[in-house]
Amino acid sequence: MLPCLANSRFVHCNCFVSHHTRLLSSMNSWFEFRLQLFKQYSSIRLYVTARMAGSSFSRFNRSASLPYGTQDVSRDDTDSSVSEQDKPSAMRGLMNYRLSCCVNALLQSFSATQELVDLLNTWNPDHKDKESVPLELRETLLTMQSDQSHSVPPHQDFLHCLNRNAIRFYVQQDADEVFLSILNFIQQQMSNNTVAQKIQCLYKVNVETYLQCIECKHTNTGTSFVLSLPLNIKESNNTLEDCLRFFFRLQELKDMDKCFCQRCGEKRPSKQGFKLISLPPVLCFHLKRFRNYHGYTRKLNCKVTFPETLNISDILTAEALSQSYAHDNDSQYSLYAVIVHIGEALFGHYTAYIRHHNDKSWYYADDSYVKQVTWEEVQTTYGGQRGGTAYMLLYRRTAKESYSG
Repeated sequence: MLPCLANSRFVHCNCFVSHHTRLLSSMNSWFEFRLQLFKQYSSIRLYVTARMAGSSFSRFNRSASLPYGTQDVSRDDTDSSVSEQDKPSAMRGLMNYRLSCCVNALLQSFSATQELVDLLNTWNPDHKDKESVPLELRETLLTMQSDQSHSVPPHQDFLHCLNRNAIRFYVQQDADEVFLSILNFIQQQMSNNTVAQKIQCLYKVNVETYLQCIECKHTNTGTSFVLSLPLNIKESNNTLEDCLRFFFRLQELKDMDKCFCQRCGEKRPSKQGFKLISLPPVLCFHLKRFRNYHGYTRKLNCKVTFPETLNISDILTAEALSQSYAHDNDSQYSLYAVIVHIGEALFGHYTAYIRHHNDKSWYYADDSYVKQVTWEEVQTTYGGQRGGTAYMLLYRRTAKESYSG
């Protein structure tokens, strides 16, 4: 097991494999082969994120350790490897290129976010730059949605672009971290700031930070935002609705966690938390399934149920809403993408369930393999048993909304 430090943003595990044929022939199983490779060739790079001041608002901190989420696929993956019998016209599979299953799953979700594709198409860059993540993302999504066949995998240039932007080949990634990194690259690298801001507003959940002294009732508030809501889960049965309520529940800070009150002039017991200001057209949830236990990482395979449709107004109480919350906003959402993690904390694989915007059917994408599925099959990712577990959920607002920001 690898040691995993608290407060780390994410840990990358480099698996540069050589002499693999000889190693595999000497091992009794694929697991022993991967374990031996890990011992011989792994190196750890630790990226430490700055902690938020004090213990307040700790729920914005990322998991103490995050999943290792790619798997080198041994089968012969090519862009046309899906059989004609299983291949749907609505979606295109993506080959596993240099441990890319994490990015592959995210690309399927981006392709299904037609609002994002439309906004990228309104951007006219001055010149083509191979290091531009938004430009390569646009080209990849357009190719994925086209009916033309290509000899080169449609996402190969995008993967090379990410590699040049420090999201490396042969590195096992965390899906939520890569998702946020891609959105950040769009803000940093897109020449049209207006379009970049509109893309951010697609996912932007505005919240009010709230801190109140229990003794004198003095209150400090501020504003912030997240592009994916990080939801803690219990080691028992959970529902998405309960996880969301817990995120917006005020927590009492006392003993060593007391905060300084400007009015009292000393540290006092306080209540802290977040209140919802506004919801975006696309609502992304990150289920925090990875925990640090005594320096080691463990995955929580516990059950987290989630509905196909979601109404935020029916879930959150008035206490969870900011005074500036627009009550007339439509809060009805429909699930359209599930990013799935298969495996454990150290070794795993990403796949995706996508509800296509054209025919409204559910599809399962495992790299280059794509097939049509039912909602009941999507529900098998709740967890609580062996198999893949939902790690990220993307919901779309069902009412006709402008996503102009």
